[in-house]
Amino acid sequence: MAHFFFGLGALLAGLAVAAGAYGAHGAETSLGHEQATWITKAARYQMYHGLAMLAIAWACLQWPDQAGFFSLAGFLFLTGTICFSGSLYLMAWTKMRLGYVTPLGGLAYIAGWLVMVIGAWS
Repeated sequence: MAHFFFGLGALLAGLAVAAGAYGAHGAETSLGHEQATWITKAARYQMYHGLAMLAIAWACLQWPDQAGFFSLAGFLFLTGTICFSGSLYLMAWTKMRLGYVTPLGGLAYIAGWLVMVIGAWS
C-alpha cells in the first residue's frame, strides 16, 4: 500500500499545483472571483492531503503492524479530496451547488487524521 499512497499523494499534490495556479492566475477573469476562491481553497486542501498521503506511505513502511490504520486514513483522505476539493472544483466550473457534499469531505479529512493518531499511538 505504501507505493499506492506515495504515488497517489504525488499525483494529487501535482494536480493541486496546477489547479492552484489556475485559481490564482486565470480563474478570476474566466470564471469570477467567488469561483477562483473556491478553486484556490480546493487546491490548498488537496495539496495538504496529497502531502499527508506521502506521510501515510512512510508510516505504512515504518510501522507495518499499524498499516491497516494508515491505509484507512489514506482512503479517508482520498474520499475527503474527492468530496471536499472535488465538489468545490465542480461548483466553480459548472455552477452546480453541491454544498452538502463539501462538509462530508471535511468530515472524511478529520476522520483520516483521527485514524492516523490511533495508528500512531497503537
